[in-house]
Amino acid sequence: MTRQARTPDHSTGEKTVKTTAIRLASIATVSVAVVAASGAFGSAASAAPTATAPILAPYYTQLDVTGDDRVTTDDLAVAAAAIGITESSSEWAALSVLDTDADGELTIADLTDLSHRIIYDDGPFELVEASVLDMQAAMNAGVETSVSITQAYLDRIAAYDRVTVTGASRPLNSVITVSDAALDAAAAADAVRASQGMTSMLLGVPIALKDNYDTADMVTTGGCGCWDENQTDTDAAMVAGLRAEGAVIIAKTSLDEFAYGFVSEFSSFQQPGSTLLVASPYDTSRTAGGSSGGTGAAISANLAAIGFGTDTGGSIRVPSSYNQLVGIRPTVGLASRDGIIPLALSQDTGGPMARSVLDAAVALDAVVGVDEADPVTARQEGEVPESYTEYLDPTALAGARIGYIGSMVGSNAGTVRLFSEATAALGAQGATVVEVTAPQGFAAVLNEGSGSTNEFLHDLNQYIDTHLGDDVEARTLSDILATGNYVTSRQSVYVARNGVSEETYQGWAGPSGSHTIQLAAGKDLVTQLMDDLDLDALIYPSTNAYGTQGTNMRLSPNTGMPAVTVPMGQTAQGETAPGSGVNLEFLGRDFDEGTLLGLAYSFEQATHARTSPALFGPLG
Repeated sequence: MTRQARTPDHSTGEKTVKTTAIRLASIATVSVAVVAASGAFGSAASAAPTATAPILAPYYTQLDVTGDDRVTTDDLAVAAAAIGITESSSEWAALSVLDTDADGELTIADLTDLSHRIIYDDGPFELVEASVLDMQAAMNAGVETSVSITQAYLDRIAAYDRVTVTGASRPLNSVITVSDAALDAAAAADAVRASQGMTSMLLGVPIALKDNYDTADMVTTGGCGCWDENQTDTDAAMVAGLRAEGAVIIAKTSLDEFAYGFVSEFSSFQQPGSTLLVASPYDTSRTAGGSSGGTGAAISANLAAIGFGTDTGGSIRVPSSYNQLVGIRPTVGLASRDGIIPLALSQDTGGPMARSVLDAAVALDAVVGVDEADPVTARQEGEVPESYTEYLDPTALAGARIGYIGSMVGSNAGTVRLFSEATAALGAQGATVVEVTAPQGFAAVLNEGSGSTNEFLHDLNQYIDTHLGDDVEARTLSDILATGNYVTSRQSVYVARNGVSEETYQGWAGPSGSHTIQLAAGKDLVTQLMDDLDLDALIYPSTNAYGTQGTNMRLSPNTGMPAVTVPMGQTAQGETAPGSGVNLEFLGRDFDEGTLLGLAYSFEQATHARTSPALFGPLG
């Protein structure tokens, strides 16, 4: 899998992400910190980095003067030695970038600013709500290791996932399989850090995957007891990208069986006829959404650092909204689907689910790329930036023009209030928010059905032929039905899908199929709307509180265009399900994820709307 770089066509703000810095009692301790930090940050700090995805840009890279594309203790040592030089000095041309206060002299103030740009924090570390930046800073400082962080997440899974905790009505049931190789992978990441330094923002970071992503070290059940033995020989392409960055795959998360619906009911490792449901960590009497509900519940409850889901008609964005997470449904063609159990390849895509825009952007960097096994990824050539973190500017909303269609807001009192507050927040950050009239044909875009009925059999058979583990006996949909080991309430659905003919499939999803034509028409219509009105994005509520909002979820899959969903607040007393999260969704042009992430990040930094589920706090 290869990535093709695109240079962003806009500048970003200077301080793009939360700073985690060396804690200095006084600037006089800088030289001591340089020596002390160099060992913890990596004994080979000056060695060329081996990561294929970049370290956070630009804040943590733009003051690099040693050529390794990051700010390290080596840069701090160079700066400390240059204190006092001025713009008249012969060394100024090479070091002027360090003059962050632009006073024409390198001073203690400049050195202090530089120290803030080293990903290093030797203060106390709290796992709950920790970002990847927090984890890397703690690991670089030697406060934590990947092994200790991975073990802490394993402890939380054991304590919280299949247990009814105090104040809850039922277990989360968010995890299907825990990796028995995770600690070994974490130890390997620690060894890389010790010898090479921080090679990637994902080095040693524990990640949970929806259990329809193939993993060579864990079975991939698709949520179905019929495939409990599906041990594949290879990783899904996206998983390979994560491992290449040093990520630790800690667990496989629950899902609605074969990614069918929004309730996340699964039969994996249950007796035939028995099923489990995933619960919301905020209110365990309610669903975590679906079909990536296990990922949503697990990441929100801090059972892993970052998660991945899949989305055909809302399956990343619904559980992200219910669980107050950031979710990315990428452009179809940005990330390879090879090795993911399909639902409908005309609309399937995989993407990250995280507690912050920063984490989601870091995760997305690792999984993009052209893959011959998924030909649609050829569309991305020349469209992918070096790093999506380049766009994470808290002032990104300033000057942005954002549109919304009134009918998509709906009439739910809580959603209407939250959307109104969100548009006010966007405006306060300098965006122009305008209500736009839906163009003729827009209703047809929202009303086009999912491909899951007419495509499932055809696409599942392709997966079976190319990926299904040899030990699986149920190798057709008919075989699956014969086992009785599935969510039996779906029997009529599976029977109907099993009866879809190749002719019906081609008439729907073939090159000239009705669905194919409508998806292309939807993309053209919405792109033209945005172009005509000079819009950077369209916005709308992802859901209501624990319920869908009209057909909003259909806009992204029915155009193939990317969407980023981000928490915008919680419902209040007198509204539906008081205290429940509702997300704001940004939709943009093909392969414009960077712009969407910048807008979402700016909104997130202005609102800080996510709350952590109180039932699943730090372990005692």
